[in-house]
Parts: sequence; C-alpha cells; structure tokens
Amino acid sequence: MAREVLNIGQIRIHSGSVTREEAMQEAADILESAGAVTSAYFDAMQQREQTVSTYMGNELAIPHGTNETKDAILDSALSFVRYDGGVDWGGEQVSFVVGIAGKGDEHLDILSQIALLFSEEDDVARLKAAQTPDELFALLASVNQ
Repeated sequence: MAREVLNIGQIRIHSGSVTREEAMQEAADILESAGAVTSAYFDAMQQREQTVSTYMGNELAIPHGTNETKDAILDSALSFVRYDGGVDWGGEQVSFVVGIAGKGDEHLDILSQIALLFSEEDDVARLKAAQTPDELFALLASVNQ
C-alpha cells in the first residue's frame, strides 16, 4: 500500500496573486509542516529555479529541490496551491503551484501523475473550477495511487 503523498491539509486555494518566491515559500512550508522536508528545502527550490525554470506549461509550475539537496527530503509528499490571481513565473502565467518532495526516485512517479493530469485541458478546467480544497482533493486522487 503506497503512502498518500497528498492530503487535504496540503491543498490550498488563494483568490489573489503572489510572487514566484512567495509561492515557492508556501510550497516549501506546506511540505515542511507535512514532515516531508527540512527548512533547507526552500533554498533547494530556489537553487533549482536559478538553474532551470520549473514552469511546465498549462499554467503549472512544479518547484522542487536539486539532486545535491536530497538530504533536505525526509519523505515523499506534495503540496498543491491554486492562485486565482496568478503568479508571474519568470514571465509565464501560473495558476497552479505543485511542490514536490520525493524520497529516492519516487518524485519521478509523482511527476508523471501530475503531468498526466495537466496534459488534459478538461482536467485543468476542472481543477480551475473547483470551489474547495475537498473538490480539488477528489480531482487529484490519482496522485495517491
């Protein structure tokens, strides 16, 4: 039985907008309060972002740490935050910020689940239309398989 990488407490919806750094900080904070990463993980996310943008298309960014900072990861987990005001992600418009911490190679499976979900425009539209974290959680259930 795979442990759930996402629970309702790791999903948030904000009506406004934030900076890329604020969005990454919130992603790191959620992962840290879930017990998945240490406080060093935000710096790891920033390092990754300086090397390569984690913008994925379809209004999605997936901030995560670098391979060199794996020791900041204690367990696999996700954070999922929707910013209805959008986030300027290095010139790209982002509504969904999905923070990932993956123990070992687990992040690859998690990434592919998220990528699948965001490859379908209908699914993205449903994620945008969801009114509550509970509704989002139901739509995101596939990541816990």
